[in-house]
Amino acid sequence: MHFFSQAFTYEHPWHHVVIGMWHKYPNSKCTHVVSIDTLDRTVDPKTGIIRTERLMGCKQKAPAWIVKFFGGSEDAFVREISFVDPSTQNVQITSVNLSLSQFATCYEQIHYSPNPHNPLQQTDFTQTAEVQARLAIWRSAANGLEKWLVQRFEQNAQLGKSGFTEILRQLWEERAQVPLQQGGSESS
Repeated sequence: MHFFSQAFTYEHPWHHVVIGMWHKYPNSKCTHVVSIDTLDRTVDPKTGIIRTERLMGCKQKAPAWIVKFFGGSEDAFVREISFVDPSTQNVQITSVNLSLSQFATCYEQIHYSPNPHNPLQQTDFTQTAEVQARLAIWRSAANGLEKWLVQRFEQNAQLGKSGFTEILRQLWEERAQVPLQQGGSESS
């Protein structure tokens, strides 16, 4: 089993980040994500927690040795379940690959919460992933597959961070500048 983790702080309040997460895809940095379908969304009437289940469609080129060894195509699907708790301002997202899961699984967890030092202007983000190949007979092949999958996950995580930062900038920073530009000029 191989692991990946990262943590950083967005320079946006929690509610901006939560709104932004619903607009994360498509974006110019994560062109491998080609579709997002919402399968289910419910609100718990007692807690107010919003549960959403989505299916993400991705296209990625796999190394020839993986396609030759395992088969498959560049089309892949990921199941994502999120819980947004407005009262505690916490978001918990889990995702797992559906494609080729008989050979390898990638289980991802994401968490968004207000930064404790600057809760009104910053949001903390943590992401972990554990990758496990299911090739008990060929441990060296399993190890190689896990390493490749973690490397690919890390590349996509960096693209995701960059793309999400761009989405937040477009939603909040550029939008905030528009009234100043359209509101007329300041007197000299």
